[in-house]
Amino acid sequence: MNSRVWLILAICIAGGLWHLHTREPSPIDREPGVLAPEPPVQRNFSDRQAPIVHGEFELTPLAEFSVQGRLLSRLSYRSDAGAALSPLDFALGWGRMSDTTVIDQLGIQQGTRFFTYRWEREPPIPQQEIVRSATNVHLIPADATISAALARIRAGEVIHLEGLLVEAHRANGWHWRSSLSREDSGAGACELLLVQDVYVLR
Repeated sequence: MNSRVWLILAICIAGGLWHLHTREPSPIDREPGVLAPEPPVQRNFSDRQAPIVHGEFELTPLAEFSVQGRLLSRLSYRSDAGAALSPLDFALGWGRMSDTTVIDQLGIQQGTRFFTYRWEREPPIPQQEIVRSATNVHLIPADATISAALARIRAGEVIHLEGLLVEAHRANGWHWRSSLSREDSGAGACELLLVQDVYVLR
């Protein structure tokens, strides 16, 4: 084969390997019914906590946080400003936002570090309940074991996440702060979570 054919073949192989590396795990189907009835549990710190060094970042703990929720959607990030710290976002739902009957009436998407939803005519549940019962979490794996566990989780699974909501700083002045409320929406409403424990509920 001439060099042009070899080049095309190499590009095709590289593209295929990149697709396998970057694709999200396939979602699973779930029967109707509330799968994660309880809201997240959060305990805010009353005083400033000692920073945690995490690679090139310094993380200041703001609150302890745990959630059991249905994974509505997931999206990996590799090139934005926060990707070196948080390579993966999970959109999570609890209460009626973990019920297939509700979720199937919503168009759920993730992109540019946001989680969005839409409906055809009327929302299946009040919009404020959607806001209170779902969130987009920027995940910071505490170690390689946590990172590998997060990578395997599929949309539709009910999971337990536990760790610290943090404010992140880098030496060049860049910073990123977690929301501490489930009532907010829009810019700044996502949780920035240092994940210290994760498992799928069977």
